[in-house]
Amino acid sequence: MASFAHSDADGAVGSDPASRSPLRREDERLVTGSGAFVADVALADALHVAFARSPVATGRIIGCDLDAALAAPGVIAAFDGSHVTHLADLSVNPVLGPVAGGEFPVLAARQLLAVGQPVAAVLARSALLAQDAGEQVGVDFDDAEHGPVLDPADENASAPFSRQWCQGEPDSVFAQADHIIETEVRHPRLAPSPMENRAIAVRFEPDHGSVTIWLSTQTPHRARAELARILGRDAALIRVVAPDTGGAFGLKASLYPEEVFAVWAAFELRRSVRWTASRNEDLLSAAHGRGLATRGRLALSDDGLFLGLQAEISAPVGCWLTSSSAIPAWNAARILPGPYRIPAYDLQTRGVWTNTAPVGIYRGAGRPEAAMLMEQLVEKAARHLGVDPMALRRINLLSAHDLPCRRATGTTLDSGDYPRALALLVGSAAYDDARKEQQQRRQRGEIVGIGAGFFVEPCGTGWESATVSLNPDGRVLVRSGGSAQGHGRETAYAQIAARELGCGIEQVSVQFGDTRNCPEGIGALASRSTAIGGSAVVQATREALAKSGGALTPPRPVEASVRYEADGEAWGYGCYLAQLSIDPETGALRIEKLTCLDDAGVIINPELAEGQIRGGVAQGLGEALLERLVYDEDGQLITGSLMDYALPRADDMPEIEILHLQTPSPANLLGAKGIGEAGTIGAPVAIYNAALDALAPLGVASLPLPLTGQAIWRAIQSATNPTDGNRNP
Repeated sequence: MASFAHSDADGAVGSDPASRSPLRREDERLVTGSGAFVADVALADALHVAFARSPVATGRIIGCDLDAALAAPGVIAAFDGSHVTHLADLSVNPVLGPVAGGEFPVLAARQLLAVGQPVAAVLARSALLAQDAGEQVGVDFDDAEHGPVLDPADENASAPFSRQWCQGEPDSVFAQADHIIETEVRHPRLAPSPMENRAIAVRFEPDHGSVTIWLSTQTPHRARAELARILGRDAALIRVVAPDTGGAFGLKASLYPEEVFAVWAAFELRRSVRWTASRNEDLLSAAHGRGLATRGRLALSDDGLFLGLQAEISAPVGCWLTSSSAIPAWNAARILPGPYRIPAYDLQTRGVWTNTAPVGIYRGAGRPEAAMLMEQLVEKAARHLGVDPMALRRINLLSAHDLPCRRATGTTLDSGDYPRALALLVGSAAYDDARKEQQQRRQRGEIVGIGAGFFVEPCGTGWESATVSLNPDGRVLVRSGGSAQGHGRETAYAQIAARELGCGIEQVSVQFGDTRNCPEGIGALASRSTAIGGSAVVQATREALAKSGGALTPPRPVEASVRYEADGEAWGYGCYLAQLSIDPETGALRIEKLTCLDDAGVIINPELAEGQIRGGVAQGLGEALLERLVYDEDGQLITGSLMDYALPRADDMPEIEILHLQTPSPANLLGAKGIGEAGTIGAPVAIYNAALDALAPLGVASLPLPLTGQAIWRAIQSATNPTDGNRNP
């Protein structure tokens, strides 16, 4: 059976035509305006929903007055929390064990838990009429006895879940270590900010009492199952369609109270209903990302060997739990100690209730946090020992012979060659020459830095489904239980099926995202779509071909359906190197070059892989330099628009060199690993380490994230003029 070629040490892709990069078949439709997003769905006589939201972060609801809203022009109905208290709670992935406490308030009925929480809903004949009427809802509440909890490191905050893993005897190791390095990292809270905001359109089918739901989601089948369970409806009455999705990045992995309400209202009123969030509503009430507080200690010997690691992770979860609330806290701990050989460790992690919007998975989901903590310790250790950080990494990396490596966290690093990857990065980036040039520039008075980040990343576990149909005319139909959010999945799956069948990619059609026409599946999460979803396509294609006797043009239609279960979890890895300069007068940071090396296993489509890396780097750069959601002490969001929340622009992107290794994973049929999140993991830590390297000669030992010009300028002033560090630039 044919297989995708993997690259050699210089990153060149093999000659198998199926591993080349045909044009994305999605692009022509999308760039010519023929895409179909939720807002494009036509619904006859639909009601529009607007939500009245909590004006405070904490409080007890005394009453909710809907009379003025009901009397407003065009209003058909209005509801408060008392109408939906019977609905069930959202399911939460129990990766960290049972969840303690917490509800899923579709509309707040008793307590106000965060600014922006939906309290009441108004349905009217137009979106503007609904919005106007929503502003007339009166909410009476008592102020909370205590102020809001906003800091995940707050020792008084309650935790819905927690976990600890130990290996070896870390206490003994730290007691005897020659050196102990400590660090603390506070990650900014981020807004995933897809181009398409949350949106839902629900068509009520009066003849059957059923609904067809167009939902901007990463998980159409899970959304259907959860809606049926929460609403107490037969799943057969609910169809979910995920049309073109204008980005998701984890924000659209979970159901939201507003979406559940829209479907409930459609059943309740027997009318079609739709809602599209404004950008302010998404910033205010959609799931945020990151925001973790991490602390770590690294024990070393005099000769630089890593002996022990202790880490404490606190992850905010917000005021209610999304489906994947526990994933960031879980990943940030279980990924440690990353690619390194460390015999003893103690890893503690917890989720923390906060009076804010929910916090869920955002591209990377715990991976950047683990990498930042570990790689900060490595760079600090190298500076403390007076050795080159690359040399320190080299002597502590797991070797190819150490893999697979199973750890106390239950993770198994499956395959790769970490030292080879580091050597390729050092050579391709001309690291030694860059260090010499850095010294020359420093002698001229420039502030310049070089920083690296090595990371490992899990790429999803479990199963995915696929159905492959062979038609007598040679046409092939692939139906996947997965979904897409703009990352070329239709093209990649067509490539995979064409390779297995030995036919042209143009003969293959691909469908996904419709719970009526496609097999039940998991969806687009955790960089699993190619590795697991693509392997399901491989298996279904092989079974269909076997049924046809190996003939692509069978005398009658042939179909095969599979539920593919991955043999394990594929672990990708990479190392990034950033070179940057800093203006001492303003603190402005300029990335001069970023070199990215990834091992994503077997690459199906090099162009799609490169696009994923560049997109991830853009979001990683945003985290490192620009983005931060800010609440004031009362829990009011003061970055509620894109005038206040800084997203990266095209001219913020640096020169990027992209390198690949391709070590096939034994965990799936394709040998593939994930790559969609790599840029968000490697870029921030490399940039952060480079900034600290640049400022180390000035005595700057730490920096807040994001690395804004003001933050860097203040750090320079504090280091060089300790009594004048609060002066504004």
